[in-house]
Amino acid sequence: MQQRKVCLIGSFAVGKTSLLQRFVFSRFADKYLTTVGVKIDRKIVPTSRGSVSLILWDLAGEDEFQSLQTAYLRGSAGFVVVIDCTRNETMQQARAHLEFLDEEFPNAAKTIFVNKVDLENAWDLEQQELSSLEKLHPVHRTSAKTGANVEEAFHDLAEAMG
Repeated sequence: MQQRKVCLIGSFAVGKTSLLQRFVFSRFADKYLTTVGVKIDRKIVPTSRGSVSLILWDLAGEDEFQSLQTAYLRGSAGFVVVIDCTRNETMQQARAHLEFLDEEFPNAAKTIFVNKVDLENAWDLEQQELSSLEKLHPVHRTSAKTGANVEEAFHDLAEAMG
């Protein structure tokens, strides 16, 4: 079985830990816990080429990519950049993250999770900006709270990593 390292990246409180909790353990907690450093989980995912063991690195939220511990990123086959649909500034930060990742890790699979879509009345993203991101990388609209699209998004990433 192949193993693939995947790093989740995004600003503080976009839902990285909640997405992983939903994906790995099928649970959601309303209580916000700040990730310090990195937390690692694992899940086996079936793909069209056989099962893949995803080593999921939940990195502490960073608003400035320069402060991200780039040593954590080494060896990654894939990246999930998480945006909070209720906070437009997280899209701008995600753009900076993606530019860095595209330059430093050109062969790694990258995907964007637009999280918290269950809060449709609080949506704060510009559709035009989101559309421009969709031209560069796959975008999945997810909700860690309801579980909407979480499994599918991680499975798509696993397929893309080969």
